[in-house]
Amino acid sequence: MSKRSGNALGLATPIRAWAQRSAFVFFFALAIVLLVLGRAQTPAVERVRTAVNDAVAPVLELATSPVATVSDTIVSTRELFEVRAANEALRQENQRLLQWRAAAQRLEDENRLLRDLNQLTIEPRTRYITARVIGDQGGAFVRSVLVSAGARDGVQKGQAALTGRGLAGRVAETGRRAARILLVTDMNSRVPVLVGNARDRAVLAGDNSPNPELLYFSPGVQIRVGDRVVTSGHGGAFPSGLPIGVVTDVRENDVRVEPYVDWSHLEFLRLVDYELPEHLEFS
Repeated sequence: MSKRSGNALGLATPIRAWAQRSAFVFFFALAIVLLVLGRAQTPAVERVRTAVNDAVAPVLELATSPVATVSDTIVSTRELFEVRAANEALRQENQRLLQWRAAAQRLEDENRLLRDLNQLTIEPRTRYITARVIGDQGGAFVRSVLVSAGARDGVQKGQAALTGRGLAGRVAETGRRAARILLVTDMNSRVPVLVGNARDRAVLAGDNSPNPELLYFSPGVQIRVGDRVVTSGHGGAFPSGLPIGVVTDVRENDVRVEPYVDWSHLEFLRLVDYELPEHLEFS
């Protein structure tokens, strides 16, 4: 058995060597023939070449189709990521534009309010500070607001608090960074005023309602709806001529004044130092 296997291996080795040499010679000869035929321009060769191309084309198409599909998928994926990146950039840009728009709108509103303060003319040499209203201390028994300016900014007790429409109140308390403004509607507010074209004297008294009351006018004085009310300057609390409001209701013992100030939109106040003595005190 062992001898027979050894004989078989001895015969297989020369046969394998001969087959390899023969295959090399065959393919070398075939390559030369194909090269010669490829350079030949005879009709028969062209027909053979065309037939071979037609036979090979479907195979090549099937072989390249997955590659094309993968390539298209890669391109589509890249384009999708690019679109997503572009959308994210546009979203962030839109967010920034919305923030800028909100900031611009806020500045426009503030500028409008500050321009509104300039409607009330103040003497050139008069010192004043413009402050933002930062708190409303309104309640059942008080009508006052806090502003974002205090003693460090030059705010002093007794200074007039004005809007662009007229007198809103007076500085009642001052801290270092903030001050409390007692409004003319507060029950502790008393302002000497002049009423109408006749400039009849009276006192505007707050009672915590939106429309303060006129008191202490002389008997027989004819006060009418529509009469303008301004500060009189008496008592040294305010200079004369500051607009306050207009008479809106006249009854036997109850005369009401509607202030020019819009209490629901009180955002900025101009604190004016008229350098007057503080004869009138507010609690």
